[in-house]
Amino acid sequence: MLVSFSNEAAVLRKKDEAMSHYVGEILDAGVNRSPSAYLNNPSAERAKYKYDVDKEMTLLKFVDDQWGPVGSFNWFATHGTSMSRTNELISGDNKGTAARLMEDWFDQKSAGRIVNVNPRRVSNIVQGPQGNHHELLELAASFKSTSGKPVTKYLSIARRVRNSLRSADRPRFVSAFCQSNCGDVSPNTLGAFCTDTGLPCDFNHSTCGGKNELCYGRGPGYPDEFESTRIIGEKQFKKAADLFNTASEKLNGKIDFRHSYLDFTQLEVTLPKQGGGSETVKTCPAAMGFGFAAGTTDGPGAFDFKQGDSTGNPFWKLVRNVLKTPSKEQKDCQQPKPILLDTGEMKQPYDWAASILPVQILKIGQMVILSVPGEFTTMAGRRLRDAVSAVFKEKVHVVIAGLTNTYSQYITTYEEYEMQRYEGASTLYGPHTLSAYIQEFTKLATAIVTGKPVEAGPQPPDLLDKQISLLPGVVVDSTPLGVKFGDVKTDVAKDSTFKKGDTVTVVFWSACPRNDLMTEGTFALVELLQGQDTWVPAFDDDDICLRFKWSRPSRLSAQSHATIEWRIPQSTASGVYRVTHFGASKNLLGSISHFTGSSSAFVVK
Repeated sequence: MLVSFSNEAAVLRKKDEAMSHYVGEILDAGVNRSPSAYLNNPSAERAKYKYDVDKEMTLLKFVDDQWGPVGSFNWFATHGTSMSRTNELISGDNKGTAARLMEDWFDQKSAGRIVNVNPRRVSNIVQGPQGNHHELLELAASFKSTSGKPVTKYLSIARRVRNSLRSADRPRFVSAFCQSNCGDVSPNTLGAFCTDTGLPCDFNHSTCGGKNELCYGRGPGYPDEFESTRIIGEKQFKKAADLFNTASEKLNGKIDFRHSYLDFTQLEVTLPKQGGGSETVKTCPAAMGFGFAAGTTDGPGAFDFKQGDSTGNPFWKLVRNVLKTPSKEQKDCQQPKPILLDTGEMKQPYDWAASILPVQILKIGQMVILSVPGEFTTMAGRRLRDAVSAVFKEKVHVVIAGLTNTYSQYITTYEEYEMQRYEGASTLYGPHTLSAYIQEFTKLATAIVTGKPVEAGPQPPDLLDKQISLLPGVVVDSTPLGVKFGDVKTDVAKDSTFKKGDTVTVVFWSACPRNDLMTEGTFALVELLQGQDTWVPAFDDDDICLRFKWSRPSRLSAQSHATIEWRIPQSTASGVYRVTHFGASKNLLGSISHFTGSSSAFVVK
């Protein structure tokens, strides 16, 4: 493989593989959602940086000697919260959108079908039936909705768009859009506004008239969250494609790593004192502050919580004490955080918060990747990167891989912690959490430089057999008398013609999607007629333009519907299309049966 990055770069070889890396900026895909906390960092430190969030994307390009480019990883700091909590559909958000665009772009580019960085779908590539509008309408009229029919589970996999395009004679290209120090970075780049007045939210607390529930961030596609998701995803994709195309220098040197488990509830951390000398401080058992319950502008909380609360509220303290009253030592350790949930000391039915965390460092030539089990804020990430960079004798490029190996909420600077906004209130192990990470990652980096091993540390508990689920299993699925699974309930209108930008809606009689999650397949498919009788997959539920919505007519009913909505992209080729649904039903004996059905054909012009 090969990996690439900008400014300076190099490559490393292992057998028939090589890597290079490249770096670039995206200026408009993230804003700081807790600027009042960021401003509490020292002014001299803030003056070193042009922005209050990191704008840099680092891309690794993997190149195989035989196959050429086979993948890329990139790291860029922005939350996957372009979709707010009002969205009830499963979504990969802006990172997933970017990855889909990148993989489509490369597949089509490698097949010689495109030359720019605007990925097109198969409907632009495959030739549909030719003719004028009247002829297309006549052709579409000959294809009525199909009755639901049983199929094997593999049909959905075979009909998936990317599977039908996949080349059998080369490895599949994989592009990962990874997270970095995104703790205080929001993709809702227009800012946070009050839903009742339209005015900006309170700067320090992100409230509207004292209430957090009305303060929401707005993405660039406001008020359409799907459009915001597409825009932020496309920005990341376009920068990644640009870096991918220009990456040429290679990473040289050894591959090395260190990994250790640490008990973060009782780490001793040595800090320098002003005027000389040092002092020893400790981390704390995990706890969540009142500001945590206020949520963020990407997803506000409820009740009377607010960000920046450093005192708490007597009523909620009484509620807290029913669950667990924090000890005096814990309160003192977590200051100035008022404890809402003393999760580190709550053990039933199992630990409410992790105590043993993994820390890991990877060195690939002159590139260093820090695998952190949480969400570092912008300045916290900068401090960690700087501390690790200083350990290495040669010049290295350090990236933070956020939310890796496990999850332990947020990590802020000491100064941001004092402000107790959402991120500070969610920094579990007290005000010295970041200092503990810097100390321990510095040890790992030193071990790589000196070639020494590190202790494995205490193993985290295995809780797999203790997991509790409150979600009942599927009992049975059914349809009305005379109706089959996969039958169309609400079809497109007869002789329908749609324009680009229109939404096509078809409702099918369906079954609970939890019977089969269609992991390698698809629940929804838009097909394009090729020639006179061949249907070619054009869009599936990997595409942001296609939405699959499942519902029951009533809560206790065994009957259910699948509504498939296709918002026709502007890039869609004219032609005859239909909508197809795949699903799986469960009978009273517990057997799973797969089914499919298609709508009547229609014309897109």
